[in-house]
Amino acid sequence: MTGSIICVGLGPGDPELISVKADRLLRSALQVAYFRKRGHKGKARELVEGILNTNATEYPMEYPVTTEIPHTHPDYGVMLHNFYEEWQQRLSALAQQGDVIVLCEGDPFLYGSFMHLYIRLREAALVTVEVLPGIPGMVGCWHATGQPMTWGDDILSVIPATLPAQALQHHVQQADALVIMKVGRRLPHVKAALQAAGKLEQAWLVINGTMAGEQVMPLTEAPAHCPYFSIILVHGHGRRPGSLD
Repeated sequence: MTGSIICVGLGPGDPELISVKADRLLRSALQVAYFRKRGHKGKARELVEGILNTNATEYPMEYPVTTEIPHTHPDYGVMLHNFYEEWQQRLSALAQQGDVIVLCEGDPFLYGSFMHLYIRLREAALVTVEVLPGIPGMVGCWHATGQPMTWGDDILSVIPATLPAQALQHHVQQADALVIMKVGRRLPHVKAALQAAGKLEQAWLVINGTMAGEQVMPLTEAPAHCPYFSIILVHGHGRRPGSLD
């Protein structure tokens, strides 16, 4: 029996925001793989607690490196390349026994780790690969603020906080509405860019959006440190039909 590899987008964090199709696949899956940092359960795995089939065999895919060395270090790329190559082969082999479900927070094609496996699996062409979309985490976060994100002709920019300072400041300055992801230890770096662009007072910080530990606050009231799963938002102020502004 030959199965497929199906990456399931789990949405922003609230299990009730998982799609009906994803829920059905999760409950019947007998082979489940997910990314995690060594020594951690894994955010994606946490989101499906109580949903997975009790007979499922789990395959944690532990990153060989995350923040231990900078991504510019020569070893960083080599280690991750080998990691993705190994799991491309392992998942392809597992699929010969039946479908393999791969868990992914948010939407798999928006900064998801599965993308790096997807291109390798597709090129190898040994097994069918499917991807189920999920609600991106940033969508859950801007709904948590209770404010519309874009109006009229607003330009929305999605920016990784890991950009160099000059590039980050350029994109912050140009956009009307902003989503800044992968914040974590880069919080001071992001605050400085927003301050330089005159947008610090408009910014919001959402930590663990839609999840049990959700925190929503103006960025000016934020703590000195925040976890990786944090998103900074600056809402747009574009034209509004009927408005005199």
